[in-house]
Amino acid sequence: MSVTFSLEAYSGAARAGRLITAHGAVETPVFMPVGTVGAVKGVPHDVLEELGAQIILGNTYHLYLRPGHELVRSLGGLHRFMSWERALLTDSGGFQVFSLSGLRKITEEGVVFRSHLDGSSHLFTPERSIEIQIALGADVIMAFDECTEHPADASRTRQSMELTLRWARRSKDYFEAHKAEVPWSASGEQMLVGIVQGGMYGDLRRESAERTVEMEFAGYAIGGLSVGESREKTRDMIGETLEVLPKDKPRYVMGVGYPEEIVQYANMGVDMMDCVLPTRAARHGLLFTSEGRLNIKNTRFAQDQNPVDARCGCKVCSRYTRAYLRHLFVTGEPLAGALNTVHNLAFYLDTMRTVRHAIQLGVGSGILSGSVSSNIRPERP
Repeated sequence: MSVTFSLEAYSGAARAGRLITAHGAVETPVFMPVGTVGAVKGVPHDVLEELGAQIILGNTYHLYLRPGHELVRSLGGLHRFMSWERALLTDSGGFQVFSLSGLRKITEEGVVFRSHLDGSSHLFTPERSIEIQIALGADVIMAFDECTEHPADASRTRQSMELTLRWARRSKDYFEAHKAEVPWSASGEQMLVGIVQGGMYGDLRRESAERTVEMEFAGYAIGGLSVGESREKTRDMIGETLEVLPKDKPRYVMGVGYPEEIVQYANMGVDMMDCVLPTRAARHGLLFTSEGRLNIKNTRFAQDQNPVDARCGCKVCSRYTRAYLRHLFVTGEPLAGALNTVHNLAFYLDTMRTVRHAIQLGVGSGILSGSVSSNIRPERP
């Protein structure tokens, strides 16, 4: 079974589509929770299923270090290892290696880096990254890229972009030669996604997109954003890139963003997004609601008997008060992070469901460019 993508409805530039994988359908635009080491922090898989998560992410760098891709392969692949029967995406490890800064050295061959766990030395090449991702067996996998630092001048950015393009070709060549080795190859195939770089320069973004598209990947991602630039610049670079990407292939913006931002990017024509923000913010007591952000640590919630968000139907808002959630957080109870995370993920996933519903209704792009409207929110599955 090949991974396929089809578009079903439009509303302005926004589009509703369906990504079919061997592990189920993914309705787009979609927000994908991040499960770094094969788990979304603090949330059991059955809860993710109840929330309607159709696809989650695994982190190639972390899974390579622990427990190791060969062990995962021997156990039947990441789906079976983590008991997740829905779709999975793995990144290439490029961003994690980029974030190691002083612990890495980049060459034409790849990146030599030291493990953040024990200081041991490792080499990631495009071929090695794809080898690991094939062994893990995710439905959607990413070409190996260099995430350009910010700020970077035009010369440095072009150099980085050219390296990413050469690595993209090597990634695709290795994938085509070895794609049959995926642990569950008898039941389906993987989708390899090329990554567009180009820093904060519109002309380089367009050139990177054009040359990546020439390699004929099954999907295209926009990488190297949310690395310190302004939100306006992020939006501009997404816009520059979307103009070039083919309309019949899935478009993925990596590592974004706040709820209002993912709505805006979906309105621009983005199909897939991911971010650690809803889970990371939850562990620090920051909750997202239909009325804005809420810091549950605040003393004003000590006697507040209201739910986090009266418009939210998640199991946290249906049962617990702000006062109780604040009590859990200030006492250091681990349940606080788990419940906060469930709410934040519910809010993000409900937001995307609302956007998809609006596109399918053909209500026009205006409703997507502002705050999420509660009066068209569909029921959670």
